[in-house]
Amino acid sequence: MDVIERVTDSATRVLAPNPSPMTLDGTNTWVLQGGAGGSVVVDPGPPDEAHLERILDLGPVALILLTHHHIDHSESVERLRELTGASVAAADPALCFDAPPLVDSERRGHAGVEWITLLTPGHSRDSACLLLVDDRALLTGDTVLGRGTTVVAHPDGRLADYLESLRRLRDVAAEHVDTLLPGHGPVGRNPLEMLDFYLAHRQERLTQVSRARDALGAHAAPMDVVRVVYADVDRSLWPAAELSVRAQLEYLDDAGGTPSAHR
Repeated sequence: MDVIERVTDSATRVLAPNPSPMTLDGTNTWVLQGGAGGSVVVDPGPPDEAHLERILDLGPVALILLTHHHIDHSESVERLRELTGASVAAADPALCFDAPPLVDSERRGHAGVEWITLLTPGHSRDSACLLLVDDRALLTGDTVLGRGTTVVAHPDGRLADYLESLRRLRDVAAEHVDTLLPGHGPVGRNPLEMLDFYLAHRQERLTQVSRARDALGAHAAPMDVVRVVYADVDRSLWPAAELSVRAQLEYLDDAGGTPSAHR
């Protein structure tokens, strides 16, 4: 994967040097430019000076946007703001600086770039996606990855919210999106196929978790369920899988323990 890659008319990916089992190839920082002489930087990533220099080489930064608060997306905000004086906007008002928080369904523009905010809680409570209407592209943060599936980071993230967010994104993508610009992994060229996969995967996992709990007993610990359902997953990912299992167990309890009734 190229470190710097122009993906759409407005969006350039700058890959951060923080690869890991959780971040895949690293965090995708998105630099959005609309021809007005400045840029909007989405998810500046880790506080790596060389990474920030690559962002700055693309032009002056007018605004920093965050898709959510997790540090692999947000840790360098203070340093980038120090270097540029840019304002910061996010769904969580506590993360904002000299800019109003992101509002659902609001069309907003800055430095010649326009987007529509879609608040998509689930992975985290403050997750947001950004629809670049003119590019027919959707910045998805960690709500949808370019490869594999994401964690529902319980208790901050909730599965009921996440499923609703996925359904909403699928509806939007059916009319307005040709390309997914994820927070990690490769660009998604088949948005509907990816979103259908995500929804089917969550249904499959719910069924597996429900069956595992039935076999283990109602008082089984979440990690016991992980050992059954995620047996084929690298053990380094089991702590993250446990968060998703906790979210799935909560969802099943709220739904009366019947995953098939909640597609």
